[in-house]
Amino acid sequence: MSKSKADAIAAGLDPDKLPRHVAIIMDGNGRWAAGRGQERCQGHFRGVDAVIDITRASSDLGISHLTLYGFSTENWRRPQAEVDILMTLIGDTIEAQTPFLVENNVRLNLIGELERIPAASLAKLKAGVAATAHCTGLVLTMALSYSGRWELADAARRLALQAQRGELRPDDIDEQRLSDALSTAPLPDPDLLIRTGGECRISNFLLWQAAYAELYFTPVLWPDFDRDRLVEALRDYQHRERRFGKTSQQLTDTHDHK
Repeated sequence: MSKSKADAIAAGLDPDKLPRHVAIIMDGNGRWAAGRGQERCQGHFRGVDAVIDITRASSDLGISHLTLYGFSTENWRRPQAEVDILMTLIGDTIEAQTPFLVENNVRLNLIGELERIPAASLAKLKAGVAATAHCTGLVLTMALSYSGRWELADAARRLALQAQRGELRPDDIDEQRLSDALSTAPLPDPDLLIRTGGECRISNFLLWQAAYAELYFTPVLWPDFDRDRLVEALRDYQHRERRFGKTSQQLTDTHDHK
């Protein structure tokens, strides 16, 4: 038995029913800091610890893909001082944690309008991607300067250019073609989408890919979301019935004929 399966069983999980891809909207850093009378940036610093904890836990439990919503395109509207702190923090964190990623066989992946990220931070992010390119374990995707609407518009624009050049007929554009044009290709669609912080919305995150994801909303603020909280979400997921448009009876019949 693999170590990841043993860890999952020890946590009270069925290792054969884990989601392949978990996506998380990390919300609540600012409120976590405000509740302690601290500056918002302190919440972001503590949020980094949660990122490391959840990355390690996901890898240990055998989840193959983890996507974290680190910074949305809408977040550029925040006060410039906070944006500057976040951009520096993101770059410095990846630089500092790259040895941890390599040691744990985690491959770093980036999606979003990366050209908007300051050059110094972007260079550190790209260095992390290059340093972990050989890793074969958990794929950690950081969504930075990202929004689902931007991604869909970008994919449509690139498909339109292909059609304009005669490389693609409009009739050839179907769901698979559009999926392949998204920045997440070739990642699998998320099975479980978690949002911390108590809000019950997906905030422009993976709009296309999350069509059949199970949604899990928790009031726990991101800095307090740890391995135990992740396991709670995974247990909840394992009690869901994923029908993908079918009836419960159809799923039962399929299972009985295996």
